Order: sequence, then C-alpha cells, then structure tokens
Amino acid sequence: MIHDNAWTTYSDADLAELEKLSRDYISFLNKGKTERECTDELIALAEAHGYRNLEEVIANDEALAAGSKVYAVNMGKSMMMLNIGEDIVRDGMNILGAHIDSPRLDIKQVPLYESDELAYLNTQYYGGVKKYQYVAMPLALHGVVAKTDGTVVKISIGEKPDDPVFFISDILIHLAQDQLQKVAAKVIEGEDLDILVGTKPLQGEEKDAVKAAVLSLLKDEYGIEEDDFISAEIEAVPAGKAREAGFDRSMILGYGHDDRCCAYPSAAAMTDVPEVKVTACGLFVDKEEIGSVGATGMESHFFEDMMREVLDRMGIYSELNLTRCLRNSRMLSSDVSAAYDPLYADKFEKQNAAKFGHGLVFNKYTGGRGKSGSNDANAEYIAKLRKIFDDNKVVYQTAELGKVDVGGGGTIAYILSLYGMQVIDSGIPVLSMHAPWETITKCDLYEAYKGYKAFLKHAE
Repeated sequence: MIHDNAWTTYSDADLAELEKLSRDYISFLNKGKTERECTDELIALAEAHGYRNLEEVIANDEALAAGSKVYAVNMGKSMMMLNIGEDIVRDGMNILGAHIDSPRLDIKQVPLYESDELAYLNTQYYGGVKKYQYVAMPLALHGVVAKTDGTVVKISIGEKPDDPVFFISDILIHLAQDQLQKVAAKVIEGEDLDILVGTKPLQGEEKDAVKAAVLSLLKDEYGIEEDDFISAEIEAVPAGKAREAGFDRSMILGYGHDDRCCAYPSAAAMTDVPEVKVTACGLFVDKEEIGSVGATGMESHFFEDMMREVLDRMGIYSELNLTRCLRNSRMLSSDVSAAYDPLYADKFEKQNAAKFGHGLVFNKYTGGRGKSGSNDANAEYIAKLRKIFDDNKVVYQTAELGKVDVGGGGTIAYILSLYGMQVIDSGIPVLSMHAPWETITKCDLYEAYKGYKAFLKHAE
C-alpha cells in the first residue's frame, strides 16, 4: 500500500489499537532514556511473554527446540530475543534489528570542578549532535556508579516533579554579538558543554566550598565519593516526558525516538507473534550512534556467540550450521529515516523523501558520496517484502537520506549483510532527528508494528 496516507485507511478498531500502541510506546520512552534502562524494559517485556534467560538455560543444561523462547543480555546495554521455529538452519531467521542508544552528553570520568563559586560537571557529547541545542534547557542525569566494593548505584535525577534539574548556561543576547557571528558548529564548543550543578557553599570550607557541598550531598544521598566517577556511566539527557503533539494529538514529541521508535515496535512484534514457522529474532544493540563499535555494539561477536550457544542447546551446533543459519536469514534493519520537512525543502529530493503519515520506510541504500558505506538491498528481496506488506495491508514508502551529495548516514544493516543474509533498512520517519526533542507520527509507529509482525509471520 505505497503512497497511501495511513490515517485515511483506519477503522475504529485500528484507531483503538494505534492509540494503545502509542500509549505503551510513550511509557517505554519515558522509562528508557538510556540504553541500560531500555534493556531493563525489554527484559521485563520478554519475561512477561514467556521468554527465558539463555544463561539460565545453559546453567541448567536444558535443551532448546522449536517453540522455545529465550533472550540474552550483553553487559546490561544490549540484548537479543529468539523465538525458535521449525528448522533454524535450513530456514534461517527473520531478524528485526534496532539500536537503543541515542545522542546525549556523557559525564566525564573526572568531571566535577568549581569555578568562581559555581560547581560544574564536565561532559563529552555522544553521537551526532548540534551542540548549541543542549544549552539553556533542563537536563536530567541517568546512569550507574560502580563502586570498588562491588555495589552499583543507579542514578536518575531530574524526571520526578520534585526532582532538581540541571542545565548548561548560554550567553545573554545583549552580550552575544560575537557569538552570533559564528557558524552553527562553533556557536557552542564541545568543551563548553559543562553542566551547572550547584552554587551553595559548604559551611566551614575555605577552598572549593561549592564543590565540597555537592560532594557532601552525593555522599549523603547516594554514598558516592568523588573517585567513584571514575567507574561511573552517567548520561545527561533532556528532562521531561514524551508527549502527544498537535491539536489532533497525531504526533509524539520525545527524546530518543532515534532509534527507540523502531526498537519498541520490534519488541512488541516479537512478543505479539507467539508462534512462528521461521525462527524470529529481535536484536537491540548499543553504540550505533558512534559506529556500532565496542563490546555492546553490533560489530561485537555477541550475536554470533549467542547463536552458537543456541545451536549447541539444540544439539545441532557446528560452524557450518551456524554459517548456513546466518546466510539463510532475512533482516529488517529497523532504523529511522529523515522525514521530509517543508521548512527545509531544499535539502530533500521530494519524490524520494520519507513523508509523515505514509507508514514504514524502506531505505534500499543509505550511506553518502555515491552510496559509500551502504548495504544497498537486493531488488528480489524488496519484491518479496512488497508482497508481504501488500498482502497484510501495511502502508509503506521508500526514501533516501536527503539529496544526493547533501549528506548521508549509516545503520547496522551492512554489518549483518556480511553474513550473506538479505538485509534492508526499514524504519519510521522522524522530524528534528538527533535533536534533544524529536517527533514521529502515531500512524507511522503503528504501520511499523504491523509491518514487523507481518515480516515475522510470513517472510521465508
């Protein structure tokens, strides 16, 4: 159903289902502002639908077979879900892959300092951000502090109504003549993204009394010493909840749509398709925003290693069977697309741009500069997906990321394609992508969910 505006296709029952999905997604978005928090939410969702921890299966020396449902977690920051079908080697898997990290500010390992009786936390930005967007807005702190005694303290400050929030100051317009002459990339420098966290001095302290007061509060509230920042992972994210947007409440405004608006419907599709002929797999990974690197990114061996464990528990492990399983698989690399924005029309080639309200987006290729770094999906695979989506009345569209030579970007698609499986990018159009607050439409979220379910049921 290409080119249809999805809103024109719905019955009352469809609209009720759409609104329920949107409410559930908003709840997920509000609870999962970091990759660790998203992983916790996904684990809870999986367990509520009968998925078991693969580590427990291995520890208990249990067998897996068709109908078994398991999940595996990687360092608390990424995970996979697996619903085993009839012949995992012959048929491969139908894989939904999304990332759960989002652009943000990370607190440095030695962050706390005082300057002119103001206490600050020093940061390093993570992923592609317009640095000027993070000043003069309320921020919340989320993360963990790992202490040398083995305890891990969870941090979430700035989300409750009575919580304090934090912010980065900006120069007032009256003194900003020089700043306003700078190009946007230089208006706020990276080393100026320091978060103001306190102004009240600790009584009796003569040197850095405001910093000492902040440390005293951290000690009293969380049992945290200054040196504990060395083994902490704390992220500064926009404070506040995702909200319905527009007079018609047709949109959702929130932090982290990229790429949690694809991760959540992928997970919901995994749990809402209880029985499958072909093995269904959900991948929810970290570090995509910085190149999918590291132990929790898609380039790690976690996915491959967990598949070895699964095949071993099924009694069919061999390197040849693993190779065949992966090669025979199909994947939707579920990542967002840039929604066409009439206010910046000159950056898009309109005929090949993703549009709000027109459903799930196929990106045959991503990359830039002549498709550099792209997966570039095969025509035959796209034709099969078209039939699946047409047969299941899924509204979908095709797009590319802006005009040729204007920009570009990448996803995890090319990494999975290295196994020889069929892969294409397919996600949801987003306005203001990578901004602290991004926007999607409810109907595009719903069409993605429908498309992902149809893919799990019918792709082979």
